[in-house]
Amino acid sequence: MTAATSVLVPYASYLRVYEPLAAFPEPERSHWSRYARSGRTPTAQDELRRSLADLLPTPPVPVPVHESPDAFVTEDDGVVLVCPWRTRLRGWLALEELTGLFPPPVLDAVLPPVVRGQAAADYEAWRERNPDARPWIRSAVWQVPVRWFVLFADDEREYEPGEVPGVPPVMRYRTPMVQARRRLARALKTLRDTIEEGPLTEGLVDVGRWLEEFHPRSLVELDYGGLVHALPPDRLAEDRSAADVAAGIAALRDGDGEGAGAAYGRLADRWRAVRDRQFAN
Repeated sequence: MTAATSVLVPYASYLRVYEPLAAFPEPERSHWSRYARSGRTPTAQDELRRSLADLLPTPPVPVPVHESPDAFVTEDDGVVLVCPWRTRLRGWLALEELTGLFPPPVLDAVLPPVVRGQAAADYEAWRERNPDARPWIRSAVWQVPVRWFVLFADDEREYEPGEVPGVPPVMRYRTPMVQARRRLARALKTLRDTIEEGPLTEGLVDVGRWLEEFHPRSLVELDYGGLVHALPPDRLAEDRSAADVAAGIAALRDGDGEGAGAAYGRLADRWRAVRDRQFAN
């Protein structure tokens, strides 16, 4: 067994944008066109294993030396769409978030200050050369952020129970970019009209700004990723989180505080149970 395949993959979820090939400038467009024709089908688990394997050496390599040439590829109405991994960029962005997640002694033990300092210097130099760069993928550990569900409708839910041995279950939503932007705008207006500004509103603004960076004919995907292993099969099959979020926002729009509270309660209970597993033995 190799180091890459023996790494324990965390319970992460993903929000991805797939852009049509026409959105990419040359020579990148030709690269992704050849890549799509090659039939390569790496998974999110493959990407995670490769990234986590870099943390095994001493000292660890928190950010790849070179950017990943891989991507997720899908097709919609005959149009090829690509979601570049951009593992190096996302590694830098993840490092920026670590400071607030771990106490300094823990962070220093996992990633020594000299390693973090070099990575930060490399990122600053890279950003000067690539000021408009942005990731096509956002990730979250031990949860699906509520703001992500706002982008999708319940009838866009795709659930595959993984009944074939060796094939894991799949839970995801996919929607056209125009629909995602429309739903986000309506939800943001409702929240601003009915409740005080808070984390959910701020989160929606952030996601909205991110979505505006992409081609209008893109596809937006929410993938439960490794979280399918953190939910019992019956709970996963019954999970209608996007419907609960939509119901809560609709209730707020109609002035139904009780209905909004009930929808939020269902959502909170479901995801609290998942987050609690993070600290279980």
